[in-house]
Amino acid sequence: MQHADVVIVGGAAVGSAAAYFLAAQGGFKGRVLVLEQDFSYAQCASALSAASIRHQFSTPQNIQLSQFGSHFIQHVADYLAVDGQVPALGFHERGYLFLASPAGQAILQANHAVQKAQNVDVALLTPPQLQQRFPWMQVEDLCAGSLGLSGEGWLDAYALMQGMRRKAISLGVQYQQARVAKLNRQGRRVDSVTLADGSTVSCGTVINTAGTGAAALAQTAGIALPIESRKRSIFYFTSSAKLPGCPMVIEPSGAYFRPEGEGFICGVAPPDDQDPECRDFEVQHQLFDDVLWPTLAARVPGFEALRVHRAWAGHYDMNLLDHNLILGAHPEVDNLLFANGFSGHGMQQSPAVGRALSELVTFGGFRTLDLKVFGWERVIAQRPLHEINIV
Repeated sequence: MQHADVVIVGGAAVGSAAAYFLAAQGGFKGRVLVLEQDFSYAQCASALSAASIRHQFSTPQNIQLSQFGSHFIQHVADYLAVDGQVPALGFHERGYLFLASPAGQAILQANHAVQKAQNVDVALLTPPQLQQRFPWMQVEDLCAGSLGLSGEGWLDAYALMQGMRRKAISLGVQYQQARVAKLNRQGRRVDSVTLADGSTVSCGTVINTAGTGAAALAQTAGIALPIESRKRSIFYFTSSAKLPGCPMVIEPSGAYFRPEGEGFICGVAPPDDQDPECRDFEVQHQLFDDVLWPTLAARVPGFEALRVHRAWAGHYDMNLLDHNLILGAHPEVDNLLFANGFSGHGMQQSPAVGRALSELVTFGGFRTLDLKVFGWERVIAQRPLHEINIV
């Protein structure tokens, strides 16, 4: 039987971040084994996401997670260089622009106050200021916009994930392609995991970073994790419209668009009553026709004549309670750590969450950021931690 001091189930962005920080953590000397069922990562959330990072959240802890994410990305050479090779992340630090109609003005202003208290580099703009800065934008229906001035933008998420994986391996972490079928729990501990081929791995600590598979995995240990898979479609289009300085634009409806290469990508969440648990990868083309195209055309003259070239679908591991991360050990199982329910924020939060997981394993508590607010206590008490800025 194999043994590992730490078994990480799921080796994409969050799992590889945890593996890297554990291996780099001076106080930890054990063996780390990452079990990942698909080394191609073709269907993982990070590879299929809009690959963006922002500080404009409504809760301080989400802001802090992404602030460290930006620091990590901006200093990637200090963290992830291997034999002089540094991941090419292609970080476009162009900011997020949250647009507000009169109905959303109070929320935008309240969020702005929270963000400024966390030293977020953000500016509230009036419609005339928006028009001056972005002359290609229609602003008649708006009352304000919140623009991130630094630390926000988009990048190559797959390169970041693979960079963390490669660095972890260089530091001695072992990766094994395998599907974990069961967590073997004895009282307050998980003493081993059973793989799909019937073999077992004994363990000191297990970390569940299994994404949309996290709930099924937790259930094998008798724990109900309130997470479901929600499909999100992304569309790539081109247009004759020229949008100098275009940031990641978030419409009052939650629809978004941003530059990508010679064109743009866009997306929007389906209405709640049309957003069931889903695991297929079929693109929601009707959503583009009915919602996205009219929204884009109303905001940017020239987008009426856009052309869609390709589209793809991925999945959020959606926390049904409050769309926020569930982090740390369940009160009933001491050595089973969770990092699940990112609800679309996994890539940008992965460096900080990976660091936090390494601290929980090594020291038994958080050292750099106090992230207790994301713990199981609120889940068990059904006390949501509301994050208003979900995209």
